[in-house]
Amino acid sequence: MKAVFMTDRGKVRLHNEDNGGIFMNSHGQRLAIVADGMGGHRAGDVASEMTIQHLKVLWEKSTKIHTAEQAEQWLQQSVSQVNQEIYQHSLNHTECEGMGTTIVAAICTNLFATVVNIGDSRCYLQNETGFKQLTEDHSLVNELVRSGQISKEDAEHHPRKNVLLRALGTEESVEMDIKTIIFEEEDMLLLCSDGLSNKVTEEEMESIINDKSMSMEEKAAEYIKRANQYGGEDNITLAIVEYQEFNEGR
Repeated sequence: MKAVFMTDRGKVRLHNEDNGGIFMNSHGQRLAIVADGMGGHRAGDVASEMTIQHLKVLWEKSTKIHTAEQAEQWLQQSVSQVNQEIYQHSLNHTECEGMGTTIVAAICTNLFATVVNIGDSRCYLQNETGFKQLTEDHSLVNELVRSGQISKEDAEHHPRKNVLLRALGTEESVEMDIKTIIFEEEDMLLLCSDGLSNKVTEEEMESIINDKSMSMEEKAAEYIKRANQYGGEDNITLAIVEYQEFNEGR
């Protein structure tokens, strides 16, 4: 398993409210996370930072994941716990009122990957069948597309594109989408905030991730470079995980 994480403030924002990382438990299993914070002055980075720190600690203490059911249960319980932490923090600190964050995270084992998402940070899969988006955005425009009220092309430039229907930490409880996929040799996951997916087309993403001449670090840097070339109005954050045969700890 190879993995890389990268984040960039972009060209316009004063602060980077995105956060994330790739963390390993004692059994060599990886958890990749991207979180895009929002709310009040500097509160977005509080929400995304709290998310990453709490999940990092929980993951590093976790027992070995053997089955997809265990992975899904761990994500459900852990993300719900983090939701409560952020929600309570916002109630106790007026400067953080209304803060929240998106999250997309993936547990990667040598048999499968289990992905959770809330909001509009995304996970894409590159495998032998091609490049596709695994997650569904919890956003107003995506609901309009799904219900046939606007086209996917209209959604790209919709004035309310940034309106989320779900976020982590803004309510006492939160719904999340969790799915498990088979993860095989040479498959790759790309997790990213909307600072990347709003700027770089799926076709470009696919060509970069498939470029055999670039290392994984170079691919990550190229994604950030492109998003900044196209305006860089938002923070840009991504993680790439590539399956390679390995033996997990006992």
